[in-house]
Amino acid sequence: MLEIRHLRTLSALRSAGSLVRAAQLLNLTQSALSHQIKLLEDRYGGPLFERKSVPIGFTATGSRLLKLADLLLPEIETAEREVARLMQGDTGQLRVALECHTCFDWLMPVMDEFRKRWPEVEIDLVSGFHSEPADLLRSGEADLVIGSDYGPDFATFPLFRFEILVVMAQKHRLAQQRRLQAADFDGETLITYPVPEERIDLIREVLHPAHIPFQRRTAELTVAVLQLVASRRGIAALPNWAIKNYVDYDYVIARPVGEQGLWSDLFVSVQEAQKHKAYVLDFVNVIREQCAASLDGIKLLS
Repeated sequence: MLEIRHLRTLSALRSAGSLVRAAQLLNLTQSALSHQIKLLEDRYGGPLFERKSVPIGFTATGSRLLKLADLLLPEIETAEREVARLMQGDTGQLRVALECHTCFDWLMPVMDEFRKRWPEVEIDLVSGFHSEPADLLRSGEADLVIGSDYGPDFATFPLFRFEILVVMAQKHRLAQQRRLQAADFDGETLITYPVPEERIDLIREVLHPAHIPFQRRTAELTVAVLQLVASRRGIAALPNWAIKNYVDYDYVIARPVGEQGLWSDLFVSVQEAQKHKAYVLDFVNVIREQCAASLDGIKLLS
């Protein structure tokens, strides 16, 4: 029997573009997702999509089921939100603070989509540059923070893992190296946001453990950081999504750190009292859905 979860699976495949990312989006193992698809294909007597096409190309059968998914899923999701409003109240406030300042690149479309789904919930960014966003949750000045896992004091929702790359000018002395090691940073000027050193992954995970001396310069805006890098004032460590366009246009070049790369995890944190609110849960879902579809090189966390 065709079920709602099957339609959600096909919709996730189309959005994510691969079995791996679709499984992450649905919080399933890849084997569980493959098993579910096989049962569907056995039921309908043929494949639903082309395994080797990039992006995924759907067969006539798969396309017809997707058409059904496009018809039914929005109605189901709307009904679920309306029931949540009836049960929990139809108004709310979501003041969002950022630890990850490069998140601005993808947060605006997420907020636009959220406003469409929850027009009665007032959503806004907490203005200013905050060195300790978790304090905003504690004081009640923010309802939600996008950043690190702040531990047992808050309810956290995993978003995704991303790689941090080192960006440098085209003719920088390290430009010929395929990967950078801790010793390569000796004496370099690292351009960062004005946050404590323990919140900067490259410093915390690579430079401090190896006792590497470096200089530090700060800038509040990503574009300012990259301008300083391009003008050979130093190097920076930034998420892969934040620098993609600048690398594609040869404004700067990027290199991974270490043999396995330097990776960081992103979370949503809220007060415990907020964690069951339907619009909070949906905001997390919108982030995961949109980022899975639009950001290359990330790995959704389960």
